[in-house]
Amino acid sequence: MPRYLISFDDGAMDHIPAEEMPEVGKVAHAVIQEAVNAGVFVFGTGLERQQASIVGTDGVVTDGPYPETKEVIGGFVILDVASREEALKWAAKIAVSCRCAQEVREIMPDPETDAMLRAAGR
Repeated sequence: MPRYLISFDDGAMDHIPAEEMPEVGKVAHAVIQEAVNAGVFVFGTGLERQQASIVGTDGVVTDGPYPETKEVIGGFVILDVASREEALKWAAKIAVSCRCAQEVREIMPDPETDAMLRAAGR
């Protein structure tokens, strides 16, 4: 089955008052539990609000993201679902629970990596 990355931008949840965040977390975790129970959840998490490091092909480390980048990912979920339509339905549930829009992108399949993971027992 195809995998989809469902993500939101850093700061997308800043409009939520601090006192409401525990409830938002509870509702968001309920959606994740639903995805786990449905057997479609692969991985997901929020990202720390911090400047990224960029490691070049020459090994040089610089601060990032690049200055022209205006938005960075604040959190994401990877789901293994049958279709884009199903991914969009899950994204809608996540959007409601997190109170922010979600971006949906199909992850390119990589049979070689999948074979490596199977060989490693994962």
